[in-house]
Amino acid sequence: MKPLSLLAFAGLLLELQTGVCQQPKRKEDLSENRIRPGRKRTKVRYPKLKEKESGKAGSILTQVLDKGRFLRLGETLTLSPGKTLELRCKGSKIGWAYPSYLDTFNDTRLTVKQQEKFGQLILTSPSAADTGEYSCWPVLCDGDECEKDIDRTSATYIYFTDKDELFVPSPMYFEIVYMRSDAPATVPCRVTSPSADVSLHREVPPEEISVDGTAISYNPTKGFILQNPSPEYQGAYYCKGTIKSTPQISSKYMLLYVEVPSGPPYASLEASADSVIAGDTFNITCTVLGEPEVDVSFRWRFPGQDMRPVLIHNEWRLINRGLSHTTRISKSVITVEDVEESIDLGRYICTAKNKHGETSVAMSIN
Repeated sequence: MKPLSLLAFAGLLLELQTGVCQQPKRKEDLSENRIRPGRKRTKVRYPKLKEKESGKAGSILTQVLDKGRFLRLGETLTLSPGKTLELRCKGSKIGWAYPSYLDTFNDTRLTVKQQEKFGQLILTSPSAADTGEYSCWPVLCDGDECEKDIDRTSATYIYFTDKDELFVPSPMYFEIVYMRSDAPATVPCRVTSPSADVSLHREVPPEEISVDGTAISYNPTKGFILQNPSPEYQGAYYCKGTIKSTPQISSKYMLLYVEVPSGPPYASLEASADSVIAGDTFNITCTVLGEPEVDVSFRWRFPGQDMRPVLIHNEWRLINRGLSHTTRISKSVITVEDVEESIDLGRYICTAKNKHGETSVAMSIN
């Protein structure tokens, strides 16, 4: 019996040891079942980078197509006239730019709205005249101060191709183009189809101007660009365009050479009298010579400014200063009537301002 008891005790001990050793193995088997073939694995998903962070920021400007489809726009887009154009720009506060004449003539075909998550531009019955650049940008505001987000501006040049209007129509039959020695000049005969063949022609003497792509080049969104204008280019010009062998003629352009360089206005003063007595009338003229296309504004400071009324008259005109050089002469005339010596004698200051800066000049009336 004793050997039999020892054998039973040994068997029990073996079962206990086997059970203890198999417990870790079961845990290992359970963990292996998670990745055993045939079981669905859980993939690790990494968050996608935002467009701006990945360096592939796309245009925020889209065209609304039929049935709620959208087209993200690139540099150019060619459309047929007549069908309503709807553009959208992502953002809760959006600014827009479009061909300027739509504002100039207060065109009712144009509607610009701000929705909750996007800006919206709708142009009904577009025509060849609406060809041009359309752009949008988010408006960033800090309190009452807002500014354009230049880094996120999107722009598309849209051609409204019309076989009967190869050139973008102009409100003027005859346009003046001013040339300066310090900047390129552009003959703005833009086309409504990027595939048009365009040439530049002088009226007198009649000739086609050679376009080499360097000194003179053509850009369908701008026109003919003269890189280094000179007096020899002066005269009347027109553009001829062809598409599918049908020639058309643009508006005419008069090229004038400007001798005055860019910069703040140069102003001078001249008085009708250096000295006056009570009861006299006198005037002072502030004169500026400048670029023909640059507006000049005037501002006066004078002794009786807060005590008596005066007359101020502003005017401008173009003058020819020889060799067909054209200059704009702008004047502001201040007139003081019925002089009072205790009020009107003293220092008169004229400030002339243009887009390049401002200049002040002064003189005294005794």
